[in-house]
Amino acid sequence: MALPLLESLAARQGFALSKSQIAACEAYRADLYEVNEITNLTRIPFEEAEAKHFADSLLVSELIAKGANVLDIGPGPGFPAWVLACCRPDLTITALDSANKAIRFIERHPLANLKTKLARAEDNVHREHYDVVVGRAVAPFAVQAEISAAWIKIGGQFIPFRTPAEREEIEQFPAAQLGLQLNEIKEIDLPGTDIVRLFPIFVKVKATNPEFPRQWGRIKAKPLQNPAKS
Repeated sequence: MALPLLESLAARQGFALSKSQIAACEAYRADLYEVNEITNLTRIPFEEAEAKHFADSLLVSELIAKGANVLDIGPGPGFPAWVLACCRPDLTITALDSANKAIRFIERHPLANLKTKLARAEDNVHREHYDVVVGRAVAPFAVQAEISAAWIKIGGQFIPFRTPAEREEIEQFPAAQLGLQLNEIKEIDLPGTDIVRLFPIFVKVKATNPEFPRQWGRIKAKPLQNPAKS
């Protein structure tokens, strides 16, 4: 089965997918739903997977510079990490997830520019290491920001997948506490759906204070927020 939405989105971003890239994505989708019959990996129906898994994953591609070293926190069974690595071989991608079943599935489809790491994002942080950190709504925004910031190089970017309803929260978030600065917010439509993704682009302007990220229980119990809302 062809992947016309994915191909058209790549073309919209200025590049063409090869036959081998399309075939790899088709094989990945087929295997995902075969494995999903035994191990719960996704609740998205097969017929919606091209849009809501593959095309959605590629949306962020236009915001990532050529040759970037990218960390995807919480990709589940490979979204966006595997899709970005397949469609953008110029990138180096690390998929970090705490679920063994997710990492095992990604590793069924190895790519030369894709690494995996089984860990929690707030533990054993490789500080100031990646050019870009992404994550597909892995947690509430304030939580996602805190577990992501320390991984990013100074001058690098944090680009989470969020929704337009979160714009005010994102604009008011005390990013400076994490060494981040909100540069701009992009809204990008997801082809084949009425979904619009919000991509806030934060730049790492200084090293993240060693107190962050905190332990998971503390992050969840008291997420960072604007002092005016405390």
